[in-house]
Amino acid sequence: MASVRSAPPPLTSVILPTYNERHNLPIIVFLLCRMFTQNGLDYEIVIVDDNSPDGTQDIARQLAALYGPKHIVLRPRAGKLGLGTAYIHGLESCTGDFVIIMDADFSHHPKFIPEMIAKQLATNADIVQGTRYSGPSTGAGVYGWDLHRKLVSRGANVLATFVLDPRTTDVTGSFRLYRRPVIQKLISQVKSKGYVFQMEILVRAKAMGYSVVEVPITFCDRLFGESKLGGDEIVGYAKGVWQLFVGI
Repeated sequence: MASVRSAPPPLTSVILPTYNERHNLPIIVFLLCRMFTQNGLDYEIVIVDDNSPDGTQDIARQLAALYGPKHIVLRPRAGKLGLGTAYIHGLESCTGDFVIIMDADFSHHPKFIPEMIAKQLATNADIVQGTRYSGPSTGAGVYGWDLHRKLVSRGANVLATFVLDPRTTDVTGSFRLYRRPVIQKLISQVKSKGYVFQMEILVRAKAMGYSVVEVPITFCDRLFGESKLGGDEIVGYAKGVWQLFVGI
């Protein structure tokens, strides 16, 4: 009687956009590599660095030497060209069945990735959204922010949810798993840059009939460095919500 072979685990590509993350990058890469190895998952981590002056690329090269070029891929760029274009740039090097987009500043913990992969395999969803706002009973939440920042984030999410109805509780969250053909299709349609990019992907996913499921996550403030979110980004976000409402 012939033995039945189980299907190999899916290859997961992780895109990490970086700018001045030399202190955070070794920590997040270590946690990612350990998590994938302990769970028997095949992986590659694509680091998209926007010419960081703090030596982030040097750290990335050392990590590639430590973990191997099969697992660590450095895709540098000439300068800060926008968060959305960083994802596009990184996607060009992704070979995985799944593509995960997450922050390199330790705001998104790799421990949630196995659950996201399991959720996709159980539902065959096109997108798995890591949500901070599915309710305290689920374990989701935000930590390390003061009350003002929590109110700004929550208000922005409520505004976008009310106006755009993207069928997820966390419109502004960037911690997601995609089937690679899905993100390739969506990313070819997206016109926004910066923080609005993430929101437009969900709006277009809804318009194109892609399925979205959620996994509760906890979001923690960055360990080192400063947040890239400033007044210009907040104004741009508000404009982006309106443009998506009238344009899609």
